[in-house]
Amino acid sequence: MNIIILSFITAFLITFSAIPSIINIARVKNLFDEPGDRASHKDSVPTLGGLGIFAGVIFSITFWTPFQVFSDLQYILCSFIIIFLIGAKDDIVPLTPAKKFLGEVFAAFILVFKADVKITSLYGIFGIGDIPEVASIMLSMFTIILLINAVNLIDGINGLSGTIGIIISVTFGYWFYLANYIELAVIAFALTGALVAFLKYNYTPAKIFMGDTGSLLVGLICAILSIKFIEVNKGLVGPLAIKSVPAVAIGIMIIPCFDTLRVFTIRILKGKSPFSPDRNHIHHLLIDLNLSHTMATIILAIANIGFIFMVFKLQFLGSLNLLLLTLGIATLFTIILLYLGRQKKLSQSKTSS
Repeated sequence: MNIIILSFITAFLITFSAIPSIINIARVKNLFDEPGDRASHKDSVPTLGGLGIFAGVIFSITFWTPFQVFSDLQYILCSFIIIFLIGAKDDIVPLTPAKKFLGEVFAAFILVFKADVKITSLYGIFGIGDIPEVASIMLSMFTIILLINAVNLIDGINGLSGTIGIIISVTFGYWFYLANYIELAVIAFALTGALVAFLKYNYTPAKIFMGDTGSLLVGLICAILSIKFIEVNKGLVGPLAIKSVPAVAIGIMIIPCFDTLRVFTIRILKGKSPFSPDRNHIHHLLIDLNLSHTMATIILAIANIGFIFMVFKLQFLGSLNLLLLTLGIATLFTIILLYLGRQKKLSQSKTSS
């Protein structure tokens, strides 16, 4: 437990002390995120907050992880560096989607083939258990890339991606601690410490954004924790063993996962690229209801926590049933937001006429 607390404190202190310097450098070098048509902020805000998050996470993990029980850590750190370089380059000089995707594929390749971060079973979903090696590799790489971008896509309002990242990392980290997977708990709580420090500067009025440097790294770590959570449970017995583990993992990451699934589906149905930007994200729906960034973040955080409690309590339902229930409730939540948005627009049109 001492190592986990120390990993949290170390990441927190490094990130907390690094962010002010990064803000000053960003201002001097004119590295701002300028407001635009899709932006939810009105002022120019320094980006590259992910530099501080990366510094805190990488130092804390390297310093406190027990290498003798985590021989794959070097490969995980390599994937961190790849994602960090992609994010930093994109924050300074925007990359094409193709180049970002290739970098993400490379990071996922290292994790799957060298760090053994793989999904090897569907745990009874559609009656499928263990899957062939080729299918395992393809599914694992797809999942990693999807989750990296899922967290990146919710990084649209102050505090949201950091808050959701904390909820996810604390949930996984606490379970790994109870299950005695200390090396994974260290990774989770190092991320938690860095994000808690970052949020001091990111809540409204935001002094800095994490940018792709931060959101891609947070997404990568969440992907690693999710897949390890699923795989560790494969041979686990006892009170800590999770039933319906894929559905529970998705429930823990419901906000980024469902929002990505939803916006990708909408874009494809409209004949657009799933990566084409728009204002259809759940946080946009809340902002359009005249909610502040802080209130929208709190609502989505409470919703994510509620889903976490639900999937843990209802894990006996089976993976497919629990997954369908989770997605159904998330869809209902979104429909309610859309209805409220339409009612608001009708009210405004009647008032203006």
